[in-house]
Amino acid sequence: MGAHAHHHHIHHVEEFKRRFWVSLILTIPILLLSEMIQMWLGLYWIRIPFQREIISLFSLIVYFYGGWPFLRGLIQEIKSKQPGMMTLIGTAVSVALFYSLGTIFLTDGKDFFWELATLIDIMLLGHWVEAKSVLGASMALEDLARIMPTTAHLIKDGEVTDIPTSQLKRGDIVLIRPGEKVPSDGVIIEGESTVDESLLTGESKPIEKKVGDKVVGGTINGEGVLKVRIERAGEETYLSQVIKLVEEVQESKSRTQDLANKAAALLFYAALGVGITTFIVWSLNANFDFALERAVTVLVIACPHALGLAIPLVVASSTSIAAKNGILIKDRRAFEAIRNVNVIVFDKTGTLTVGKFGVSDVISFIPEKDLLRLTASVEVNSEHVIAKAIVEYARNRSVKFSRAKEFKALPGKGAYGKVGKRDVYIGSINFLEDLGIKVDDPRIIELQGQGKTIIFTIVDGVLAGAFALADSIRAESYEAVKLLRERGIKVYMLTGDSEEVARRVAEEIGVDDYFARVLPDQKAEKIRLLREGGNRVAMVGDGVNDAPALVAADVGIAIGAGTDTAIESADIILVKSNPRDVVKVIDISRKVYSKMMQNLWWAAGYNIVTIPLAAGLLSGLGLSLPPAVGAIIMSLSTIIVAFNSQTLRKYEPEAPRMSIKKSLVIDPVCKMRIDPDTAYGKIEYKGKTIYFCSKVCEEEFKKNPMKYMK
Repeated sequence: MGAHAHHHHIHHVEEFKRRFWVSLILTIPILLLSEMIQMWLGLYWIRIPFQREIISLFSLIVYFYGGWPFLRGLIQEIKSKQPGMMTLIGTAVSVALFYSLGTIFLTDGKDFFWELATLIDIMLLGHWVEAKSVLGASMALEDLARIMPTTAHLIKDGEVTDIPTSQLKRGDIVLIRPGEKVPSDGVIIEGESTVDESLLTGESKPIEKKVGDKVVGGTINGEGVLKVRIERAGEETYLSQVIKLVEEVQESKSRTQDLANKAAALLFYAALGVGITTFIVWSLNANFDFALERAVTVLVIACPHALGLAIPLVVASSTSIAAKNGILIKDRRAFEAIRNVNVIVFDKTGTLTVGKFGVSDVISFIPEKDLLRLTASVEVNSEHVIAKAIVEYARNRSVKFSRAKEFKALPGKGAYGKVGKRDVYIGSINFLEDLGIKVDDPRIIELQGQGKTIIFTIVDGVLAGAFALADSIRAESYEAVKLLRERGIKVYMLTGDSEEVARRVAEEIGVDDYFARVLPDQKAEKIRLLREGGNRVAMVGDGVNDAPALVAADVGIAIGAGTDTAIESADIILVKSNPRDVVKVIDISRKVYSKMMQNLWWAAGYNIVTIPLAAGLLSGLGLSLPPAVGAIIMSLSTIIVAFNSQTLRKYEPEAPRMSIKKSLVIDPVCKMRIDPDTAYGKIEYKGKTIYFCSKVCEEEFKKNPMKYMK
């Protein structure tokens, strides 16, 4: 949904608007000259020569000009062998026109000229309103794209030069003044400030930033002046990746969309069948005029157009709303499925806990400095949080060490390295058991009883010492578990830690159950075990060893601060490392599904009542629908679906607050209100500065400036 899609929707809005007004003006004389309307309004004095012929001429113009979008659609649907809404409308207006012409030039009978004209008017109005709503939904991605500023203050050789953001490259140094947007992803090299990251996290609370902290393009600088070194530019930036992801999801099909498509096809054939049956029955039991009127009304009122919009409009809105809440959807079907999960499994380390381990105790059976040197030499090769904590502990004690040779990571167990001529293994209690080493030191047993993580160092096959590490529970984890359980969802915790550590954390947080001492491949087995029990399971994790479990679950959710492997394996990504966002995902999914169901009812459910009325089943009681009223009802269902989809926007987070109030300008082509600073481009025309939201709008303006300057 790029610039061309934007222009496509603008073209539709303008086309339906223009055709509606022209057709409406031509409909006025058709109404005034129609005998039935004259009878209703007492306008018998209006009589002109060739009155019916003139009506037919105006009706022909309305048919071909106003009805052309529907006739063109009819031809396309027949060519593609997928008859639908356009086929029904095109058939209805064509039958009405040609029969009416026949009553003038071939035989006597009641004409349907005014019904034909008003039907086309109402259909054009409905499509115009609907196209405007679709344009609003299609702008969701462009709303994200416009977050990025168009210019940056580049610092080069001590001079500050303004350049387009698109020209930034990795390594450039930029200046960001108070109230300005960060032009691209980078790291602060000078200055301190607060930054509004609401576009990234969905929360408008400013975040304190200092030297060494990362900033994301499009976020808003607070009160300080910053110098930032660009690390990612162009399509590599976070925002560009989000836009690409949202675009892919919006183009993907959902289960509910499949249902809507099948229902639309079924409704078409049902309407055609009912229409033909209605015509035959009333032709035999009443008169030809009444039979034709009933058949035309059935065809019009049953048009499945709203069904085609019911789901795509919700998808377009919901994906961008989720992104603005810090939730990135990779798999549309998984996002729909999460509303039904009854079990959520959290990985412990880095998800429910902070994941920043610190060494609290050291038990050494060799000189402590030797233990620290040997252990740090191996662990410095690893990216694991526990390894980093031990290395940091050694450095803080001024222990000198070098990288071990022949380093090997032992998944789920530990690591190995050769330090000098010594074989050094680092691992958990599971690894010790595999090596046949027993632990009976009372100090270690006491630390295990406290629920701390114990890491052992084995040098040349002998236990050399142990490190006790502690990890704090995230403050948000308590509320996340509480809220999930309130929604009737069972919460499990999965960890490779010991039984004691797992029990302590599980009891403190309040989860329903836990699995301890689980190896990476066993994590996936635990998920499969829960699923085999008839549960619908979502897995939340952040590490490489969580990837198999994320794939094995019905829905895999990766914490945004996790590894690339976990993110690649997940269906949904949480930008923040906040377990409460799991609750937010489920709530948004349920609201979106509810909105889809509402739309499907408005799109098709009304036919239960209206098709029998249109077919004339209650005409004996004086209840029947004229074709124009049928068109109004059908158009209303489409408009209601379009507006109902837009009500999802109330779930958007608070918009970023600009430090300086700025007046907005209007793109003369698409009439969109835009910020001059984030506009795609601008040109000078007759002393005025004209701003544009996209390349397509700018090029369209250049073709015919006078048309848009009116």
